[in-house]
Amino acid sequence: MAANHQRESGRDHVLQSATWRRRRLPTFGCWDTAHVAALPVGAPAPSDGALPAAALRDVRGAPFGVYVHVPFCATRCGYCDFNTYTPGELATSPSTWLDAMRRELDLAAHVLGEPEPADTVFVGGGTPSLLGAAGLAAVLDAIRGSLGLAPGAEVTTEANPESTSPGFFAGIAAAGYTRVSLGMQSAAPHVLAVLDRVHTPGRPVAAAAQARAAGIGQVSLDLIYGTPGETSDDLAASLEAVLSAGVDHVSAYALVVEAGTALARRIARGELPGPDDDVLAERYEQIDTALSAAGLHWYEVSNWATSAESRCRHNIGYWADGNWWGAGPGAHSHVGGVRWWNVKHPAHYAAALEAGCSPAAGREILSLEEQYTERIMLGLRVAEGLPLEALDSLGRAAAHRAISDGLVIAVPGDRLVLTRRGRLLADAVVRDLLTP
Repeated sequence: MAANHQRESGRDHVLQSATWRRRRLPTFGCWDTAHVAALPVGAPAPSDGALPAAALRDVRGAPFGVYVHVPFCATRCGYCDFNTYTPGELATSPSTWLDAMRRELDLAAHVLGEPEPADTVFVGGGTPSLLGAAGLAAVLDAIRGSLGLAPGAEVTTEANPESTSPGFFAGIAAAGYTRVSLGMQSAAPHVLAVLDRVHTPGRPVAAAAQARAAGIGQVSLDLIYGTPGETSDDLAASLEAVLSAGVDHVSAYALVVEAGTALARRIARGELPGPDDDVLAERYEQIDTALSAAGLHWYEVSNWATSAESRCRHNIGYWADGNWWGAGPGAHSHVGGVRWWNVKHPAHYAAALEAGCSPAAGREILSLEEQYTERIMLGLRVAEGLPLEALDSLGRAAAHRAISDGLVIAVPGDRLVLTRRGRLLADAVVRDLLTP
């Protein structure tokens, strides 16, 4: 699936420092590091999962999120490079994964030492809906039992439209899920075929209606744009379908061709053209125009919502550089300026926890300079903007140049907000603010 786990994975990928890529991961803990070669390279993580006292102080009284990674998919989409496994690739069963995930949540409670109950929960993947309503209820029960769930918590699961039903939505609503994110990607059959998506074009809209009828308060649809062969008319049809569904949230991402995927191989062989940057910019403007006219307004570069209440609070926590624990194979966590990531393979993940060890494969304690970089990088992506005072003197001078160039505007309260053109060039704007 390409839904919110893509956003979390993408965030961590963007934030990987050059030092991550230069370091070798030493042998440490309860597994052979050959199994984690594709992970970021950081310092060894303590086998008991312990965090520095300064990081733990940052948790007290602050909002706290929990991300759970479900690594199972029925089939592999051609563009996907997430940490997912089809039945033929994996001997680990969902029950083994669930037992291991419970152990990790218990470890989290021990390491954090009575943290604030989770204010947000996000179950991503993979395809969490393959667990069924009972399996997703068990995930949420495990979080309640270990870390607790705050009153009014936002609880989201991703879902593949083809693995949902009215009964599924009724079951997760009864379990306490308040939000569902459905992977739609496109309404054009030939675009879905290029992406190797298995759902029928009309199924996401029907699933959204079923979710609302079951009492799920917030429903989001995800789009991918810029797929080879997609036309502006194809995208217009997808947007029309999204708006007909009456959802309160839309995420839209430009197709990224990841090395090692089936799609990348097809492009390398010349079977398909690669994405064109100019076309991607046109598609983004088309999406923003259509959604804004329908009352869905951007609140982050790739996300639109009908109101502040419809925004994804969990992902806002990422962009605000908040604290969250990521449970599951390959999941990333961040607490008080410390980031760590779990071993990727589900069998090794489960074995580490069964042995009483943390499944963390490595971690990084962010320097003040790195924390500054992340505050700028993340803060500029949201519609509330970046406080001008967050920048150093050279950054403020660069910000004034960006205003003159029409890339950002200054709004009351001395906050910098990207213009639409600035959103298309967000990476370049951030780079100029950080290296004026």
